[in-house]
Amino acid sequence: MKIRCQWAEANEHEIAYHDTEWGVPEHDDRKLFEFLVLEGAQAGLSWDTILKRRENYRKAFDDFDFEKVAAYDEKRIEELLQDCGIIRNKLKVRSAVNNAKAYIKIRDEFVSFDAYLKTFLPDGKSIQNTWKTMDEIPAKTELSEKISKDMKKRGFNFVGPTIVYAFMQAVGMVNDHLVDCFRHEECRKMK
Repeated sequence: MKIRCQWAEANEHEIAYHDTEWGVPEHDDRKLFEFLVLEGAQAGLSWDTILKRRENYRKAFDDFDFEKVAAYDEKRIEELLQDCGIIRNKLKVRSAVNNAKAYIKIRDEFVSFDAYLKTFLPDGKSIQNTWKTMDEIPAKTELSEKISKDMKKRGFNFVGPTIVYAFMQAVGMVNDHLVDCFRHEECRKMK
């Protein structure tokens, strides 16, 4: 029997996400944008709520093509607000469109969003934590506060330090798998 992080034992969605994606260093800009949108949508909700709607989000947001999302007009935003397959929060939907525009500016400045994120990491590499219990894992860190502040300055919203830290965990900027979790060592070896 595999030992997992405790949060990932609730249902099949969480188990699959934990076992294949969470904490894996992600470098593809479209996937990074996907996690940015999903983490923003998750604010105030459970991650499971978002995981169950993930495919609906992919359809609704053109498979997270940030160029297309940045071009959404008011008509398209209103259509999204009627889509019961996603979280129909006006601020969160508008945030996805706004953030796509800010995302493109960062990509243009840094060549990729991934390159921008690496500027915050020591030697551009994932931070390897060694937590033994869930209680040790912070909701935010000095680094997530620094990234949040910079992203807000660049025009992003729904990127507070807690959301940014959850994003960092999701895309493997930090390895927060517990040390006894079977994924801890696997993610440590990934680049």
